[in-house]
Amino acid sequence: MGQQVVAGALMQCSFGAAPAALSVLPLNRTMAAGPPAANIMDFAPMLNIPPFAICNSIANPMVAAATAAALGALTPMPCIPMTVAPWIVGAPTVLIGNMPALNNSSKCMCAWGGAISINFAGQATVQVP
Repeated sequence: MGQQVVAGALMQCSFGAAPAALSVLPLNRTMAAGPPAANIMDFAPMLNIPPFAICNSIANPMVAAATAAALGALTPMPCIPMTVAPWIVGAPTVLIGNMPALNNSSKCMCAWGGAISINFAGQATVQVP
C-alpha cells in the first residue's frame, strides 16, 4: 500500500536541482495525520508545485536559449514548472473531493520533459491502496 500525500510532501523533478514541498490548499476539507490531504488535481504550477531551483532540460526554452548563447555548453536556468496534466494514477478507490487521492507512487509530468515524483509523502501513518 502507498502512503497518502499531504501538504508539505517533498517532490523531486528529474531535471530539477533541488527538492520542493507540495502545497495543498484545504479546499477539500480532508486532513491526513494533520495536514490537508492531496488529490490528483493538485498539480497547478507555482500554486501546488513550486520551482525545483534550477532546470537542466534542454526542452525548456530558457535553457535552450542560454545554451545556444553559450555556444552549445549546457547552461541551466531557473526552474519554472510547467505541469499541464494531473498526477498519474493516484488511488482510484479513495476519493478526496471526488477525485482520486494522491499516493506516494504517483508521477506528474512537466512540459519540459521532467518527471516529478514524491520523495516523502509528508506523513507516515495514513495509507491508501
